[in-house]
Amino acid sequence: MIDHVTVAVSHLGKSKLFYEKAFAPLGYKLSFGKESVFWAFDIGNGCLFEIQQADSAPPLTRVHVAFRARSRVEVEAFFQAALEAGAKDNGAPGPRPEYTPDYYACFVLDPDGYNIEAMINQPGTEA
Repeated sequence: MIDHVTVAVSHLGKSKLFYEKAFAPLGYKLSFGKESVFWAFDIGNGCLFEIQQADSAPPLTRVHVAFRARSRVEVEAFFQAALEAGAKDNGAPGPRPEYTPDYYACFVLDPDGYNIEAMINQPGTEA
């Protein structure tokens, strides 16, 4: 399952207002974010749609997709399989306490350079 998708936008403030209004009929609401950096919208079932401010320099990638894993072992297996399939390492499997205390993830760049993540964010998921 997809956990979140992040897209770079040219004007964060305008995009935030746009998505707040466009998502209202669907029941999607602003969840959290940081002014001038990014905003995350709750689109149900624990999934997020995120927008981030694109700087004048190109962002790492214009699209980021995070897939939910069931365990840290799955995150690690995804990372290895992706590298063997030709992906580039963009962040080895490991804890990401800067996100949340239980966040564990890895990042790879696919053949087109898109930032693809496998992650788990649940307590007690060491195995």
